Parts: sequence; C-alpha cells; structure tokens
Amino acid sequence: MGLLADALGPGGLHPISTRPAWPSDVADDHTPVEFSAAFAAGEAPTVRTIVETTATRPSRAANTAAALAALDRMKHRENLDTRRFDAVRNLFLPDDPERDFTFWYSLVFRPDATPEVKVYLNPEVRGEAAAEDVVREALERTGFAAGFPVLRANAVTRPGLDKYSFFALDLVEQRRARVKVYISHHAADVTDVTRAAKAARGVDVDRVPDFCLLTGGSTGTFDRRPLISSYTFLDGDADVPSGYSLYVPIRDYVTDDEEARRRVLAVMDKYDLDPTQFDNALRTIARRPLDEGVGLIAHVSLRMGRPRPGVTVYLSSEAYDMASPRSISLAG
Repeated sequence: MGLLADALGPGGLHPISTRPAWPSDVADDHTPVEFSAAFAAGEAPTVRTIVETTATRPSRAANTAAALAALDRMKHRENLDTRRFDAVRNLFLPDDPERDFTFWYSLVFRPDATPEVKVYLNPEVRGEAAAEDVVREALERTGFAAGFPVLRANAVTRPGLDKYSFFALDLVEQRRARVKVYISHHAADVTDVTRAAKAARGVDVDRVPDFCLLTGGSTGTFDRRPLISSYTFLDGDADVPSGYSLYVPIRDYVTDDEEARRRVLAVMDKYDLDPTQFDNALRTIARRPLDEGVGLIAHVSLRMGRPRPGVTVYLSSEAYDMASPRSISLAG
C-alpha cells in the first residue's frame, strides 16, 4: 500500500464521497486508478494498477511536479532504474504541456516478487502534430531508433486515424526493461490491426481476427473507442519489436458487463486459461450485479510474442460513477 500511496500523491487523500478534484482520464468516471489482471498459461495472475498522480490543488504543472516527487520517493524505496526515463524526460515533460495527461504510473505486483514500476508518457504533450517526432526521438534516445520505421510503415498508415497514444518505460534494470509504444487505431477494422500486428517479430497475426470477434463481437469497423496496438522493445531488439498486444475497449461493444464477462470467458477458453482466475479478480472489484451497468470490464488485450504472452483484463473501480447498461448491443 505504501507504493500505491506514493504514486497517488496528495490527491490520494481526496474522499470518494465527493467528485474528483481532477478529471483523470485513467478511468471513465475520472477515478485516478484502474486495475488489471494479466493471465498466462500455467502462471498465477499478475495484478497491475494504473495511477495518475494528482496534487493537492491539481493542474497540469502541479500534477507533473507531484508525480516527479512521487518518483523520488519510489526511487528510494524500490531502487528503481530511471536512466531511460531521464533520457526522455525533457521530451515528454515540457514547461507548458498541451495535454492534461503528462504521465501515469503502472504498479505491477507478481507473487513472491518485488513490485515493479512502469511510467506512461504522452506523445501528444507538445501537440498532436509533434507526436510522431517525439516518439521517433524517444526511441532513438532509448536505443531503439531502428525500430521506428517498421512501426511507421505498418501501424500509422491512415492519416488522422492512427495516433501515437502512449510511450511507456519499465523502471527496472535495462536487460529486462521494456520500452513500449502504443498506437490508437480510430475507425479501424480487422485488416488495419492485422497489418499493425505484422510489425512485431514472431507474432501469429491469424489470432487477431478471432480476438476481435470474441471481444468486440465483430470483425467490422470499430467506430467507438479505438482499438490500440502496443509494441514491446526489449534489450537486443535491433530493428523490430519482439512483442505485440492488441487492446479492445470491450465496454463500448457490449450491452452490459455480464455480456462482457461472457466474452472474456470465451477468450480464456480459446487460449486455455483458467476462467476461475478471471472470475476471482472480477469478484474483488465488482460491487453490483454485472447486468446493472457497463464499463466495469473496460479493456481486454491479447499479448503476443515476448516477454509474456497471454491475456490481460482491465477493470474499473467505479469509485465515482457507473454507466447504465445499453438497451441494445453495439456489436455488428
């Protein structure tokens, strides 16, 4: 709990009985926390928490300062390796950011292991037009410059629709640290994300259509929240990423969370994963019947390639609000 309190910063003391002082984009109801559980065959689930640090009097500048102060606290407590973050810090943390989101933390908890910390940074922090140059420069500074062209050629092919959404860094020793680039695909169909998956080494792209159908109920156009690709670069990746994940915002393509649960269970069955692990995780979060709302189950991702293939499910706390179920399913 000390690590989570550090990451939340002063805003973590804000009571949930009143509206949030800062409308965080981490979750739909502006809660600055989202939970996820990562599943892999033959392994215990990994629990993750995405956190936005907020200040006592939140603003873009104040939140950034609070987040950096949180990093200083965590460095002393967790022995973090911040060399790559330090290399890109001035790229992603300008004095006058153009976006509310500057950076978030991901806290990763594995059984019998020291918690790990990951940082999410915003490529659009200098404006949407500058995002590509920011990502290109960040990959160069972190040692993966040769990987940029393959992302550009496969995943950013539709002007105005394919957008750089996150740049992420593990704050662990370099030999096992990941550098990740996330690209949102607005109004995309399965052909677009299948092409995007081809950018990574050794990925079975034939899994992409099935995953879109199982989670989104369709292989047509996903015209609500976008599909998202993420690419994982590991130490030694010379010119292509060695991992790829596809994220489906399942909450936008179901009637309610009971339908979302059934779809996740179908995914678990497809990939020979223990369904009780997911249901156990869901029970720890849910405070209402699943058919009474939508958005508790927010995203589902398929992880392929290195380092840990599997499925991840993202869960909202609904601390401040809950979305009502839809009258009809939006899949089709």
